[in-house]
Amino acid sequence: MKNFIFIIFLFILSTKVINAETPHFIDFKYILNESNAGKKAQNYLKSKLENGLKNLKAKEKKIQEEEKKIIQQKKLISAEDYKKKVSALRSKVSSLQKERNNLLEQVSKERTKARNELLKNLNPILKDYMKEKKIRLILDKKSLLLADENLNITNDIMKVLNQKLKSIKLN
Repeated sequence: MKNFIFIIFLFILSTKVINAETPHFIDFKYILNESNAGKKAQNYLKSKLENGLKNLKAKEKKIQEEEKKIIQQKKLISAEDYKKKVSALRSKVSSLQKERNNLLEQVSKERTKARNELLKNLNPILKDYMKEKKIRLILDKKSLLLADENLNITNDIMKVLNQKLKSIKLN
């Protein structure tokens, strides 16, 4: 009887040790895209990009209209005036391209900032979860080739993250 109890005790102890030694994984991309804070940040960045591109399209259309006017006036104005207008038009086009690049760069920086902010808030949650569940290793799902879905802790972490982080400050 003592041997039987000892074997059961060892079995229970070994299952806890095995659980602690088994690496778990999290789908960070899913958390970025589907967490409340991640969704809000993405919607903000998407609308900012769309509005910026819409403004640039309007400016581009004005430049195209101006180009048509210059082409129509080519025979009516002197060669020197024509060259000045073409030069001014080229500088406007160059300015528009710089503005577009600045917009894309700014949105990219804000996206990186949002990702880093989410990571900064996610790390303590992961550490607490690891202590609570006695897990020694958590991997990102994109680094895995194949894993048991029972080792996926994404939904558990997502619940905690949504409670603790309502939005990400980007401004």
